[in-house]
Amino acid sequence: MADNKRLVLAYSGGLDTSVAISYLKERTGKDVVAVSLDVGQGGESLETIKQRALACGAVEAYVVDARNEFAEEYCMKALKANAMYEGVYPLVSAISRPLISKHLVRAAHQFGADTISHGCTGKGNDQVRFEVSIASIDPTLKAISPIRDLALTRDVEIAFAKEHKLPITQTEKSPYSIDQNVWGRAIETGFLEDPWNGPTKDCYSYTDDPAFPPVEDEVIIEFKQGIPVKIDGRDVTPLQAIEEMNRRAGAQGIGRIDLIEDRLVGIKSRELYEAPGAVALITAHQELENCCLEREQHRIKRDIDKRWAELVYDAQWFSPATQSLNAFIEDTQKYVSGEIRMTLHGGRAVVTGRRSDTSLYDYNLATYDSGDSFDSKSSNGFIDIYGLPSRVAAARDVKFGNGIEVPSNTVE
Repeated sequence: MADNKRLVLAYSGGLDTSVAISYLKERTGKDVVAVSLDVGQGGESLETIKQRALACGAVEAYVVDARNEFAEEYCMKALKANAMYEGVYPLVSAISRPLISKHLVRAAHQFGADTISHGCTGKGNDQVRFEVSIASIDPTLKAISPIRDLALTRDVEIAFAKEHKLPITQTEKSPYSIDQNVWGRAIETGFLEDPWNGPTKDCYSYTDDPAFPPVEDEVIIEFKQGIPVKIDGRDVTPLQAIEEMNRRAGAQGIGRIDLIEDRLVGIKSRELYEAPGAVALITAHQELENCCLEREQHRIKRDIDKRWAELVYDAQWFSPATQSLNAFIEDTQKYVSGEIRMTLHGGRAVVTGRRSDTSLYDYNLATYDSGDSFDSKSSNGFIDIYGLPSRVAAARDVKFGNGIEVPSNTVE
């Protein structure tokens, strides 16, 4: 049974959410349970974050190393869907919010809370992702945001921290808003809000400058049913595959993205992303699908992939539509097994080799040399039948004077 005297807070360990612990208790009268997840964002340890939450007034601290869960259940779904919002963005933040929401709900049930709080503003996508995900899991829970709903601005935070002597070390505020996890890194705000301003080197952390790359790096990635299982012959877990490709592709400056994107809330925003591992793995996975998926299945899947990315970006991870698309995508992966050889260099991941026991590529059908098993004589009948609708329509057009005009060869 939920307790109306407790709420759960998505806690990062930074100034905003540290101040929010005491601020929420003071403004709502509820005790605060802090929830923190490690999804590969780096930085402080979970134990450090836990102790800070308790020191700032949390009555409980729920911390989870969710890196493997995130890689296996969220990043791999995005990989199988070749998920790129607007064709370029590999859904860095969008796929972490449903996982965090699941643990927020779990903590609310465990500690008897009736409300969940997050630190999102009223202008971004994440407020929608958190609240729609929470409602999809447990519609009885309420959701609030101190920044959006309780006017918790930065100057208010600093004054509140000083007044209440909270154990928070003040540091110079970064000019950027940054969200990162093992799948990638999102950078926005500050001088980037002027879309004419080019990125500077301090924007980047996961990638080195592609203009000055080290020697090219050749890598062989083995997939089993759409999931990377070996790199250069060594067994890897999904998390290890992402981490290794982050390191190797990042060293070559792969995965830098700069775009104006359409936010869910209806505004356009300028975003920078770094996703070296995600971009390299998706490139390899797409090429293996080129080998292993049947033509019409492949055409449909490309449309499904685009729609899947849009739905997940738009806070629909738990929706019936996304679950149905997941079933289709999962079915397509049963033969997506094999090896992809890639060259990583100077900002590009280039596929140079493909090998698969389940490939539909047939050398004897594809070759133009002797040994060709394709019966070219069959093409005459194929063209005749395939072109029949066009011929019938063209005959009608000619009959009624609407035929395609053929230019004269007469030279004046």
